[in-house]
Amino acid sequence: MRKCFGQENVFGHDAFFNTMPWEKEKLVIDATKTPLTKNMLVEAFRKLGLIEGDIIMVHSALSALGWVVGGPRAVIEALMTVISPEGTICMVGHSADNSEPSHWEYPPVPKSWWPIIRSDMLPYDPQTTPTRGVGKIPEIFRTYPGVVRSAHPQQSFTAWGKNAEKIVASHPLTPAFGKQSPLDVLYRLDAKILLLGSGYGNNTILHYAECLANLSSSSREKQGAAIMKDGRAQWVEWEDNTWEDEDFEQLGDAYEKMINYTPGKVGGAKVHLIDARQLVDFAVDWLNKNRTPKSS
Repeated sequence: MRKCFGQENVFGHDAFFNTMPWEKEKLVIDATKTPLTKNMLVEAFRKLGLIEGDIIMVHSALSALGWVVGGPRAVIEALMTVISPEGTICMVGHSADNSEPSHWEYPPVPKSWWPIIRSDMLPYDPQTTPTRGVGKIPEIFRTYPGVVRSAHPQQSFTAWGKNAEKIVASHPLTPAFGKQSPLDVLYRLDAKILLLGSGYGNNTILHYAECLANLSSSSREKQGAAIMKDGRAQWVEWEDNTWEDEDFEQLGDAYEKMINYTPGKVGGAKVHLIDARQLVDFAVDWLNKNRTPKSS
């Protein structure tokens, strides 16, 4: 897995990240023919095939949609309108900065800082710990009334709707994306995956497939995070799988070719709406055939 604090963007690193916030928005405006509204998004999501009562895991890139009236809130509330409280919306709540600092790469910090970070990092709080590197939509979503969050200090998930509590109820430190995690529940609930301007490289349920394929478990690394334990903040350490995602785009292409799938479009964004269980089952077989396990 890429050990960075940023995220990929449709405009590319140089064009997008080396600019001021207003310049970034100007790039989006210039790439947009007509602004998207909440009502337009509702209609578009329904045309994609989303219906009331669906259980969906959403990965998103707001800028890929184009300029949206109301920004992330419009996207979230459009999804809530379509899915309704009878369904469930799930997103990533990852907080990558509450992690072992020796692994940080983009950007790294001086080695002399590592002990300070470990001793003074604020402990994970599902209510107040912000997301990092996952985009504006998941960060705003986690603050909405009724949204609940799993207990993992780095790789949490957030959920809203009928099955929200069930999805986030269990989340072991390790494996973060394996059995008894929210991804395991989504698989068993036969959820759908919505890649909204986001690619398969960010599709976390494929890490669950890694677990089922028994590939990532052959290589592990030390992790750490600050949590509340016995009434006080403590730095805890554990070992987790070294999750990989470099071949996920190739895997996704192979899956869509197999099912003869054509992605949809919302605004300027390419959108994939796919069955989670079917994808994971395909991915397990594909990974076992195409990826060489790493040695410990």
